[in-house]
Amino acid sequence: MILAKNLKNEIKKSVTIAINEDIGDGDLTSSITENIKVSAVILTREDMTLSGQAWANEVFNQIDPKIKIEWMFKDGDTIKKNKTLAIINGKRNSIVMAERCVLNFLQTLSSTATQTRRYVDAVNGTKCKILDTRKTIPGLRLAQKYAVSCGGGKNHRFGLFDAILLKENHITNSSSINELVKIGRIRYPNILIEVEVETIKQLKEAIKSGADRVLLDNFNQEMLQEACRINILSKNSTELEASGNITIENIKNIAKTGVDFISVGAITKNIKSIDLSMLIDF
Repeated sequence: MILAKNLKNEIKKSVTIAINEDIGDGDLTSSITENIKVSAVILTREDMTLSGQAWANEVFNQIDPKIKIEWMFKDGDTIKKNKTLAIINGKRNSIVMAERCVLNFLQTLSSTATQTRRYVDAVNGTKCKILDTRKTIPGLRLAQKYAVSCGGGKNHRFGLFDAILLKENHITNSSSINELVKIGRIRYPNILIEVEVETIKQLKEAIKSGADRVLLDNFNQEMLQEACRINILSKNSTELEASGNITIENIKNIAKTGVDFISVGAITKNIKSIDLSMLIDF
């Protein structure tokens, strides 16, 4: 779960970076135009799930705290195309100066939320939860993790610091799954320990080791069903997570096998920016 304090600090930092890279020493165009009071609207040109209000608010606040914003929807709402997302009032030059940074955050984070919502809706009716991954835009991990939650998804680990995930590159002939799980449990008793496996044999070892969760890497449908059967028979409380070659077309069938989670890199990396516009009413 994202800590509110961490997210608040991250928003301020990422907005400051965005403003500095876009405005630099100043907006040359606005310096030669009349700075009159205006109203503006943000419109969506396509169906979407909204995310990123706090980032947009922070952009306006850093550029001109006197700008007033009224949101028509809240983060997490699913919105039809051609709807007004927000109404903005303030000085034209300040609004225009903030425009691109505001839309960049909204179009990117709403894209992540929208993509997540598609996958969440696809597994509706099953117990399966959609997880994100660490395949995020550099510098925007917390932002995209937040957007995933807006789309109804759940957050996997935030980095290498908050969970143990033993992958094939960690497991060698001299360090078995059981041994590594045991070491991890002793050193980090309150941390989730997950083991990635590629075979049924490894799955059995991971369950026996007492891992909290097992990631089933590129298991086909039959292997996933067998993995769920084995896990039930073990009477352990091990969670099962499917990953690899997940698409919107096959995800429902994967969810129906009985896995607890499906992690999908596509919800944060295979995204297409939402088509948004800001229009000023003179």
